[in-house]
Amino acid sequence: MKIGFIGLGIMGKPMSKNLLKAGYSVVFLDRHKETTDELLAAGAEKAATPKAVAEKSDIIITMLPNSPQVKEVVLGENGIIEGAREGAIVIDMSSIAPLASREISLALAEKKIHMLDAPVSGGEPKAIEGTLSVMVGGDKAVFDTCYEVMKSMAGSVVHTGEIGAGNVTKLANQVIVALNIAAMSEALVLATKAGVDPSLVYQAIRGGLAGSTVLDAKAPMVMDRNFKPGFRIDLHIKDLANALDTSHEIGAQLPLTASVMEIMQALRADGQGQSDHSAIARYYENLAKVEVTR
Repeated sequence: MKIGFIGLGIMGKPMSKNLLKAGYSVVFLDRHKETTDELLAAGAEKAATPKAVAEKSDIIITMLPNSPQVKEVVLGENGIIEGAREGAIVIDMSSIAPLASREISLALAEKKIHMLDAPVSGGEPKAIEGTLSVMVGGDKAVFDTCYEVMKSMAGSVVHTGEIGAGNVTKLANQVIVALNIAAMSEALVLATKAGVDPSLVYQAIRGGLAGSTVLDAKAPMVMDRNFKPGFRIDLHIKDLANALDTSHEIGAQLPLTASVMEIMQALRADGQGQSDHSAIARYYENLAKVEVTR
């Protein structure tokens, strides 16, 4: 089975490498020389356009920033829709608006091309490890066909419903992650301001009810002052914007999400949009005039 891969960024590059390690043939599209050289050296094949990728592939995976980029690559000039054969499958692993997934899927269906929306969670470390969580929307039979391909990049792959359900699930995930980081930041700033070592507070609470994967991943980064992006604030803003837009469309109020969105917007205005989302802690540090360190 030949897999096309478009979008070799922080997440896409290690994901495509894991496909190669699993024995799949990969044809890719990327314009960065360093990434291109790396993938060619690993045994992948390069194509010049999304159409050319699709012409050579049974399954085409996209891993792109947001809805407009996915629409352009799939439906635009020289797009996947022009090169994919009848019965091919597009797996969009980007995090985009659920309504955009449905729109793209309908256009592909007219050409008898299948689609799954399959956003991921876990950030760069889990992309490298091949232990991502994948949440998938689309036809169950198509999901079953693609399960092993997705599992080669992931620790868990769960079918959550029809097309668009994967991205609804991802939005729920991103809401929980954002609020967890904000809560952790408030707590560690409180401890620091009160004169208690935040690293000891972290060790004391991580095994109890306050413990979480988010806490274990992000608290050490804050205390080590390491804000190198595993997941950028700019990208989390994009996800929360999609969550809030979706919530407005369906009448579900998300007041805490809106509050964290404003925190992230303030950080971006302060030039920290490319920092890891653990930098939410910096917002609280600025308010309290302290720095959370070991």
